[in-house]
Amino acid sequence: WGLGRNSGNVAVHAPQVADIVRELHSATGSKVSLVGWSMGGVIAREVALHQPDMVRRVITMGSPITGGPKYTAFAGQLASGGVDLDAIEAHIHHRQRTGPALRVPVTAIFSRRDGVVAWQACIDQINQSVEHVEVTSSHLGLGFDPEVYRLIARRLAKQ
Repeated sequence: WGLGRNSGNVAVHAPQVADIVRELHSATGSKVSLVGWSMGGVIAREVALHQPDMVRRVITMGSPITGGPKYTAFAGQLASGGVDLDAIEAHIHHRQRTGPALRVPVTAIFSRRDGVVAWQACIDQINQSVEHVEVTSSHLGLGFDPEVYRLIARRLAKQ
């Protein structure tokens, strides 16, 4: 990553990650696998959507790809700060239904015990090729759970 703290601002971070992917792809001649946790998964999917020729696969962990921040523990805080969560959700749904489909393999790891992101928001109802895998970790635990690490390693090992 190398970009500091992920603020979740997809419009800012996706182009930055796309630049990194271009550099890695150019330097190695190989497609890049992207693993994103929470909003990092949303950013990874966005990069894969626009650069499928440079992205090998995407793995998301507890990423609110359906409805965005409306389905997170921070929704109330954002709404009280003036963020129109319904407008963001409508925009996401419109883009998912009218935009291009994902053309790279995606594994979406989610947990009903997440506690930060509603597990339903991690389920991609549009792209039927997305593999959804349920684990028992908390949201913060997704980045440390040995079961999740083994799952990621198996997916990255696939050709």
